[in-house]
Amino acid sequence: MSVMTVEGFDAFYGRSQALRGFSVELRGGEVLCLLGRNGAGKTTALKAIMGTIRRTAGRIVLDGRDLSALPAYEIPRAGIAHVPQGRRLFAELTVAENLEIGLSTRKSSRRALDYALGLFPVLTERMNQRSGTLSGGEQTMLTMARAMCIEPAVILLDEPTEGLMPSAIAGIREAVIRLRDNGVAVLLVEQRVDAVLPVADRVAFMDHGEIKARFTIDEVRNDLSLLHRYVGVGA
Repeated sequence: MSVMTVEGFDAFYGRSQALRGFSVELRGGEVLCLLGRNGAGKTTALKAIMGTIRRTAGRIVLDGRDLSALPAYEIPRAGIAHVPQGRRLFAELTVAENLEIGLSTRKSSRRALDYALGLFPVLTERMNQRSGTLSGGEQTMLTMARAMCIEPAVILLDEPTEGLMPSAIAGIREAVIRLRDNGVAVLLVEQRVDAVLPVADRVAFMDHGEIKARFTIDEVRNDLSLLHRYVGVGA
């Protein structure tokens, strides 16, 4: 059963159409990955879901509740978290202080903090450390943990492995698997195919603001030429 349904999103930047009938369905405990070349509309799709860019058409339903008319600040409170590109931490604040900001978004409890830290246990050893001194992988985990403080049904991850070393990428991959195993629906935008194949359940290929094709991850693994066809990555 779908946790989140997005139907027919259109969006524009000025006169340029950025999304064309964008539609996805997400089930709890699965990872759906959006793949596509730069400029395909992947990041724009996440922003449209969060209401931070104006949609001219379409609707979004979460757990049977229509969120289409909600202002952007209400979307996280409704149960959708977003980890944008660039991490966007408060570098001078400690790990604990950054997490407190996440808790305030939905007036969440200590139980929510324990839940978030349970997903990212390495952070428990860094609570009093300024976030700007964390490694790149730890900073990404902190942004994910902060988002999870609202105990969302859905989390949107925008290129969480960008700029990370292979060892850090492995840690992020494990974190995404933990999210999935805890029943969270994950919509993952990635450029790195090697980061997607081990964690995704389904893949949707985007181009020019619309989804061109959808496959299960097994279909992609069994025919890697799909990556070349839709993303330009060699099989």
